[in-house]
Amino acid sequence: MPFDGGPLGAGREFTDDFFEPRDADVVFRSPEAEQHYRGFLRGLQATELGAVAVPVVSTLGLSAHFVATADNWQIYRGPNGLMPGFLSSALFGDIVRASVRAALAFYRHALGLGLRVLAVMPPQRVPAHADPLVFMAAQDVIREALTGLGVEMVDLRARTTDEHGFQRPELCEPDDAIHGNLAFGRLILAELLERGL
Repeated sequence: MPFDGGPLGAGREFTDDFFEPRDADVVFRSPEAEQHYRGFLRGLQATELGAVAVPVVSTLGLSAHFVATADNWQIYRGPNGLMPGFLSSALFGDIVRASVRAALAFYRHALGLGLRVLAVMPPQRVPAHADPLVFMAAQDVIREALTGLGVEMVDLRARTTDEHGFQRPELCEPDDAIHGNLAFGRLILAELLERGL
């Protein structure tokens, strides 16, 4: 599959205001991310985001384990865990969307440039610092927000998880609490090919 691109940085770097929109382009605040981005554009023979002639596939803002950091949700816990109904509440949704507002703004800007944009749901892996219930609920809020913008979601959860909703071991990167492995990546590529990329 011909492509150009790759990682711009660690997922945690894209939960804050990580870019500025510039007409038909974006400028990343991190010099390293900006350097990678400009290199990707050159590979696509484009000078700005709006001139990219292929679909954009992204995972920006989908690192739900950062949103789900357990310490951030202590205020909403009672003696028996999170308050009943909290994870389905409007307040929870507002907090999650605020946490990924910069990523949502990035997708909104890219879509406004007329680009076809696809976002890939993350591996269903929850590191020790994160709350699994918050992780599951937060990523659904993020998915709904992206779908509402017009982003096409690549969601393989039904094919890659066990009966508890977590990534099956054969699709996990060994000695890594977050990432999927090559087999998981192949499933994503196969899904992208089925969508005509």
